[in-house]
Amino acid sequence: MLQVKHITKYYEQVKAVDDLSFEVQDGEIFGLLGVNGAGKTTTFRMIIGLLEPTKGEVLLDGRPIDYQVTDYIGFLTEERSLLTKLTVKEQILYYGILKGMKEKDILEKLDMWLERFGITEYKTRKIKELSKGNQQKIQFISAVIHEPKLLILDEPFTGLDPLNVELFMNVIREFKEKGSSIIFSSHRMEHVEMFCEKLVILVKGKSVLKGELKQIKKEYRKKNIIVDGDIAVQDIKKIDGVLSVENQNGIWVIKIDDEKRVDDVFQIVKKGKHITKFEVEDPSLNEIFLSKVGESYENEV
Repeated sequence: MLQVKHITKYYEQVKAVDDLSFEVQDGEIFGLLGVNGAGKTTTFRMIIGLLEPTKGEVLLDGRPIDYQVTDYIGFLTEERSLLTKLTVKEQILYYGILKGMKEKDILEKLDMWLERFGITEYKTRKIKELSKGNQQKIQFISAVIHEPKLLILDEPFTGLDPLNVELFMNVIREFKEKGSSIIFSSHRMEHVEMFCEKLVILVKGKSVLKGELKQIKKEYRKKNIIVDGDIAVQDIKKIDGVLSVENQNGIWVIKIDDEKRVDDVFQIVKKGKHITKFEVEDPSLNEIFLSKVGESYENEV
């Protein structure tokens, strides 16, 4: 289990991370979200031991992060961190040995992963000769070759087509099933919704929303009403609490500020024609993210 306890990080007078706390259980995928400059990278660096927190502490299975503990951590960075003049084999041997593995074990696991990702023919090719998508596969292999206890994935699907995204998703779920603690970060909220049971959203280094995703969506007061049929759009727009009424590919999406507005909308909708659907949905994580981040910036004004 990873425990992040009240960590704060200053760069001179700039507070990059502000009293951040969260836990990631064994076999759990946790979302760490935020816009660029929110403090995610600084947080990752404190977790893996590259930076010391100004205040607070980070523990993995109750132990502070040091060089012995980092052997149990895998980190896929958003930026390419490959040595492009090396071959795939040389690159993975380098990372595996840094993690304390034996050469024989590294090569056995490398062959397994290359076959899993369908790129066995690239074993002796230089990194720079590979496509961006295949470089991402090699970077992923370098992060998991030692079967980490804690796996940090920062924009893991960069450069991948939909088929390979699905392949990566399956592998990540397998690590979850094996009991790894996983931190997942992405600007693609639909990917976060697929994976993460819990999450935290950072704005300027401070948590503005934290908890279980299902509970966050349930407690979020704004809802979406989905309607299929002919409705009196202008009458619905006049209802107090209706934020917008939009037609998306023939389906009406009515956004309301509170679930208590549902009955008022229904009273108008039921007078329409050819109504075949009336459903109340929780907003997407993307909507919640945009709302919480926007509120935080507005409160600073």
